Amino acid sequence: MTTATPPSPPSASLPRPAALANGASPGTATTEVTILPHPDLCPTGLRFAARTGRKLVDELLQAGVAIEHACEKVGACATCHVHVRSGADALQPADDEEEDQLDDAWGVDAQSRLSCCVQVRGPALVIELPRYTKNHAREK
Repeated sequence: MTTATPPSPPSASLPRPAALANGASPGTATTEVTILPHPDLCPTGLRFAARTGRKLVDELLQAGVAIEHACEKVGACATCHVHVRSGADALQPADDEEEDQLDDAWGVDAQSRLSCCVQVRGPALVIELPRYTKNHAREK
């Protein structure tokens, strides 16, 4: 008698960079970050261990996600806008300055955050990258 193996959840098949490739040493507190597929920035999606307490934008860049950050990650441009689809309850809420910048972002919803303002926390985050940013053209 054989038993069928249940299918893996979709996130289980997302690519992972080498363990702790973000520079974290063993024993460093990490948060599992899942990036949902994005046609340009992350076509197959991605899952990686982000260092707790670091800016989400820095951990995305370290993991190879080329997220825009026109203001050099100081919360002044809204180009690093992301949607936190799961895990937001573990994050600090957006402050007034972040909320003001989000007014200029494309496709804002109740789960929108600026990745330069998010300190990675909690056991897991699921992030969706917006299809477009407020920058219509960008250098490659």
